[in-house]
Amino acid sequence: MNFNVRRGIQVLCCAVSLILVGSLAFSATPKAPQVESDKKGKVTGTIVSRNGDIVNVKNKKSGSVTAVLITDDTKIERKHGKLEFFRHTDMDVTAMVPGLTIEAEGVGNANGQLAASKITFTPDEFAIEVAEEQQITANKVAAGKAQSTANQGVKQAQVAQASAKQAQTTATNAGNAAQAAGTAAVMDAAAIQMVNQRVSDLGDYKTVTEAGIYFPADGSTLDAAAKADLDVLAASTNGLQGYLIEIAGYASSTGSKQSNQKLSEERAAAVAQYLRERGNVPMRRFVVPGSYGATHPAATNTDPQGRALNRRVDVKVIVNKGLTEGI
Repeated sequence: MNFNVRRGIQVLCCAVSLILVGSLAFSATPKAPQVESDKKGKVTGTIVSRNGDIVNVKNKKSGSVTAVLITDDTKIERKHGKLEFFRHTDMDVTAMVPGLTIEAEGVGNANGQLAASKITFTPDEFAIEVAEEQQITANKVAAGKAQSTANQGVKQAQVAQASAKQAQTTATNAGNAAQAAGTAAVMDAAAIQMVNQRVSDLGDYKTVTEAGIYFPADGSTLDAAAKADLDVLAASTNGLQGYLIEIAGYASSTGSKQSNQKLSEERAAAVAQYLRERGNVPMRRFVVPGSYGATHPAATNTDPQGRALNRRVDVKVIVNKGLTEGI
């Protein structure tokens, strides 16, 4: 996917907007209108907040907010999109996080919520690739070329006094181009940082329990120590209302970008599967098991000890701070 600078910035700004929307606290979410009990309903819009099994969806047309209840019987369907979104379709329910546009249909329950029987979403609306390395590189190259042109212009001004005005104009224009390209690169970097921000980093949530799960080189199999840590984490959810589990998989930098991405995804999936099968954690309690490849290293990749620390999955049990305030 190739972007020109202007298009790249536009996409990046859209992605940042999604994250900012997702950072809305429950206090800022309009009170959800009641859905009539036993009456069929449908809502299309963007998830603005989430508390456990309940996602608050802002209607695309009216702007009103509907509380949508996700249960074990809710069918989550991924519409065909241009981008690959997760390897395992049974994990699509984990995509129900602030910023995602969904279409939900179901029946009103006694609590005035829409008990969803079916939810559909399109990955392209959420999983937009804005962290393309070639775009950042292109911006840096453009900045370098523009600066080089500016330097040449200054030299021309010094040597050719007769055409100093023209040379200075060239230098000024090139300097402006360098500054613009440099600014674009900074915007790219800032946007990528925002898009990579995990749900637990948003101000709405607090971390209740967390664990680091480590893996062997080129492996995604849980050892006894990892399983024991996950058992403790799963036990911490007993009696905890409205909790969510966030999973982020990583790899060391020894392999290719593609292999590291695959490894980090398989590691995140292994943790999710264990918590689901052995910890009895419903899949709907997970939020986007992320796979970040070799990004965000916990230690240096220059020695075996550091690489071992980077072959990990970070797991957090989080709760929305606005849970006790209701919806």
